Amino acid sequence: MTQSELAAAVRDVLAVDTDEFRAEAATDADFVLSALTDGAFDNHQSILGLEYEFYAVTEDRWHSEIDEEFTLARVPRRLLELIGFEKELGLHNAEMTASPQPFNHHGLRAIESEVCSRLTAALNCSRPEGLRLVSDGLWTIPPTGETARGYLTDSVDDGGVRIATNMTDAVRYHAMANAELGDDSFRIDAPHVDIEAETLMPESLITSIQPHYQMQQAMDLPWYFTYALRAAGPLLALGVNAPFFPPDLYEDDADPEAILADGWHENRIAVFESVLNSATETDKVAFPRDLDSIQQAVERVVADETVVPMPVERTDRYHDNFATLRRKHGTYWRWVRPVFDGPTRAAANARIEFRPLPAQPTVRDSIALTAAFAGAMEGLTRTEHPVSSLPWEAARDNFYAAVHDGIDAEMAWILADGTETTDVEVILTDLLEHAAEGLRAVGLSPEAVESYLRPLTWRVDTATTPAGWKRQVVRSQLDDGAEFAEAIETMQRRYIDLQSETIIGGDFTEWPLA
Repeated sequence: MTQSELAAAVRDVLAVDTDEFRAEAATDADFVLSALTDGAFDNHQSILGLEYEFYAVTEDRWHSEIDEEFTLARVPRRLLELIGFEKELGLHNAEMTASPQPFNHHGLRAIESEVCSRLTAALNCSRPEGLRLVSDGLWTIPPTGETARGYLTDSVDDGGVRIATNMTDAVRYHAMANAELGDDSFRIDAPHVDIEAETLMPESLITSIQPHYQMQQAMDLPWYFTYALRAAGPLLALGVNAPFFPPDLYEDDADPEAILADGWHENRIAVFESVLNSATETDKVAFPRDLDSIQQAVERVVADETVVPMPVERTDRYHDNFATLRRKHGTYWRWVRPVFDGPTRAAANARIEFRPLPAQPTVRDSIALTAAFAGAMEGLTRTEHPVSSLPWEAARDNFYAAVHDGIDAEMAWILADGTETTDVEVILTDLLEHAAEGLRAVGLSPEAVESYLRPLTWRVDTATTPAGWKRQVVRSQLDDGAEFAEAIETMQRRYIDLQSETIIGGDFTEWPLA
């Protein structure tokens, strides 16, 4: 799509009548609510799915230009098509969607095998192009010869339509920058960081994994949702992997010691929240409230602030009966959110999309968090774990404490025997024990359960996370006299270099501690 064609498509989207769009979404909601009552979204087994995001960097197979290696790189569209990955926000992004599988031993193994198989093929295809896909939470080295600030803010005006230079040609992303929203700029709110742009591009700093858990009975979704919210903080504490930004995005007078002292362990959360919430009237990216009913889950999507009301096409597919509601759900940006979908009535499903987790150092680590989330959904609900009575405010505070301090966060929990605790090691151990119980309940052997969760139990035992590892490397570099930018780049290159040896078949436990 040419720039002019993209601008024209944006104008068409901006011409869509917002009130009519909302009315159509409300009508679609009535269909979904009726179908829920009829059992159309029920299934005979739990299903697990996974979305996995990457960013691309340059890779010199001869390692001859160290200063130019592992810099951010744009992925040619033909390469994305060749490797079967999907485009995401930035030209440097690539996303893999694993095929949903029954949640049992074979299904979990199938997801891991698919991810490893497709990623191996993608790495083999991208290497001759001088590129490498990276599994991480937030990139820090901009393209060669460019600054991160320039890459994220560069845009052009095409007849009054603002087009981000380094954004994919997906119309909805560009339309947001041109819609009449709450503000004219998109900015990041994080300690000592200073950047704002006229487009959504600052959001392209981040990459994530997003497990999907589909329960058997759709009407039980609020019950599972309650537990997902309670598990969000502890699971994020185990997975934090985004403690630093590209050096040129920090304030000019920011002191490296202050950045280390004040910086958060999971800035991916801050980026997504502040970039999108700065441009909307309400905080659309947020830790959601508990659900009282399945009806409330649907009604919240209808009531959510409308941005970019894009037109939809309706065919004879089942989910086209609620196509506008599905389109509106695309901007229902909660960290944990219900999803109603299905191209046929037989495939219709209600599921929970778990969005807090950053991509991990290796596939095995990403699968470990996926297995822990899904196992917790089974284990906590089957045992009617009393943590469901933890006040919502405490669950929310746990989540943001994990954002700020990772595995060292101050959190609250209720143990299986009803005892209240703030001991983080005890909290994480209890959660992982119930995840293990859930995995055994769906047919995994004790040995398989131990294997899947070992990368996370190791993190508990050693109090080490990817974010903590990154902070240690930067701390060590600064102590050795490196400048802050040099310390960040050294850390990032070491991360990618170690990942290149372990991403398939290895895990983070094998990485030398800084």
